Amino acid sequence: MHAKKVVLAYSGGLDTACILKVLQQRGYEVIAYVADVGQQEDFDEIADRARRTGASKVYVENLQREFVTDFIFPAIAGNAVYENRYLLGTSLARPVIAKKQVEIALEEDASHVAHGATGKGNDQVRFELAYAALAPHLQVISLWKDREFLQQFRGRSDLLAFARQHDIPVEATAEKPYSSDENLMHRSYEAGLLEDPFAPPPADMFKLTVAPEDAPDVPEHIEIEFKDATPVRVENLDDGTVYIDPLDLFVYLNRLGGRHGIGRVDMVENRFVGIKSRGVYETPGGTILHCALRDLEGVAMDREVLRLRDMLSPRFAEIIYNGFWFSPEMDFIAAAFSQAERLIDGRVRVKLYKGNVICEGRESPSSLYDRELSSMDVAGGYDQEDARGFIRINALRLRAHKLILRKTGQDE
Repeated sequence: MHAKKVVLAYSGGLDTACILKVLQQRGYEVIAYVADVGQQEDFDEIADRARRTGASKVYVENLQREFVTDFIFPAIAGNAVYENRYLLGTSLARPVIAKKQVEIALEEDASHVAHGATGKGNDQVRFELAYAALAPHLQVISLWKDREFLQQFRGRSDLLAFARQHDIPVEATAEKPYSSDENLMHRSYEAGLLEDPFAPPPADMFKLTVAPEDAPDVPEHIEIEFKDATPVRVENLDDGTVYIDPLDLFVYLNRLGGRHGIGRVDMVENRFVGIKSRGVYETPGGTILHCALRDLEGVAMDREVLRLRDMLSPRFAEIIYNGFWFSPEMDFIAAAFSQAERLIDGRVRVKLYKGNVICEGRESPSSLYDRELSSMDVAGGYDQEDARGFIRINALRLRAHKLILRKTGQDE
């Protein structure tokens, strides 16, 4: 193992560009690792900037397919929604990025891994917990928690001055009014002018979705087919377009959702580190799949299994959000959810219209819906007289509770 070789998760932005140079100044051989999880970037240009800054080697890894099949689809299948609203786009990308970073570190026989996440946010936790779970022998360099680094760089102006001093190529120099992160699942916005939770986000901020009021006046109809709660086919019922490849399917849903203004969320959430933070998100394709699958579960998932799954789903979302994707508790929940998702097969017809995902029909070969049993006109093997005893039994504890209130004088 090379005692001073580090694999740096490198984005090409100002922070990681300066971190690369600082690590080099501290005597490390720096291997830059760039993860492609679907963000719209010029990866050749980013790799070139890393080399010009001093990286001994640059890895550019396309993780899009793995991100969709192994992280996005399981999260949607498990109804992972953080604090009832956030579909976890950033949270899901971090473990797939960290996983490949560790693989590269092991391949390169590196002693360290490093990232550029700040000491106030969630990403530092997600990266470092993943490192610990996957390769506990690797040492972690997190300069935004390093006293010497913090004294040297007290703000963006110090980073820019350092970049100029050392001829570090950076893409942007102007202070952004907010920070953003993009991947296949979503685009997020936070900080800057968004730190006032009462101030509406600027209309020109959104990149993936049109405003619902500007979406087409004509709805679009699609059909999504699922196998074991995983999407396997999407068809546009208006023009006949069909996708079956997981990545192509998801990219297409992103495009449709964006066109119809679907998936915008503006919320104040609780970070794992104990700070409240306002986040604005665009999650077009993920929102469509989430709505469609919940609808299919209505006919295909057993009532008690659904109830148990939904009891665990908030915890599942917390595990993802807090950075414990690689953990014993995740293994436990994943095994339980895999069982729950068996036979969640079928298709859902969906109308996309001005920010709305409207499910208009669903069918499943493993449907538990019995049309005759549900009918008000057909007995279907259900004896309505049995309901009398069913109600009487369920009323016993209510009657007993009322009698106790009266006996103790608390009946008001």
